[in-house]
Amino acid sequence: MKRGKNYTASQEAIDKNKVYELREAFELVKEQSKAKFDESVEIHVRLNIDPKKGDQAIRGSVSLPHGTGKTARIAAITESKADEAKAAGADLIGGQEMIDEIKAGKLPEADVIVTTPDMMPKLAAAAKVLGPRGLMPSPKNDTVTPDIANAIAELKKGRENYKNDNSANIHQVVGKVSFDADKLTENASAFIESLRSQKNEAHKGNLLISATTCSTMGPSVRIKI
Repeated sequence: MKRGKNYTASQEAIDKNKVYELREAFELVKEQSKAKFDESVEIHVRLNIDPKKGDQAIRGSVSLPHGTGKTARIAAITESKADEAKAAGADLIGGQEMIDEIKAGKLPEADVIVTTPDMMPKLAAAAKVLGPRGLMPSPKNDTVTPDIANAIAELKKGRENYKNDNSANIHQVVGKVSFDADKLTENASAFIESLRSQKNEAHKGNLLISATTCSTMGPSVRIKI
């Protein structure tokens, strides 16, 4: 793939053989950001898991101290607590009619879907649509909860849900290039510690193998974890 001159210049400024401390890495990412928009800053972690084994899968949530720089758009699927969801700031609220639309292939314009336990038997029919898109609610990341108002409030404040992909990697936005390096470091540290806490008896050895960070349009920087 042919790269632009800005990308190439940024890549040359990074020592490919060095594994950087978090703060140093984020300073470098910020310095080498050349885009004309406020790029997201991402972390990509290689996990020591077999993604085909359900007991090794990683799925959880973390409250980033400084958020990601983007307010999550939330759809609440509930009939019993619609008023609470609305008061908490849900962007879309629906019940069986929303489930029927999802089953028909019409997804809500949302980053996260939350629901109450009483709706899960009905929502299970839409799992084949929502699952591949990472939108299926789960008790593991508190998107299935009787306290739907608190879940919405936490998501609006910066709680992020994450899970591994089919290649045993996990990806997470930890802020924007406009964030200072300290905020990015604190967000990244919270995410990494949350990942470490996911280790269970099915995981052998270190759960985290390696990690990199980059901006949306920038080259990757290896980081210590």
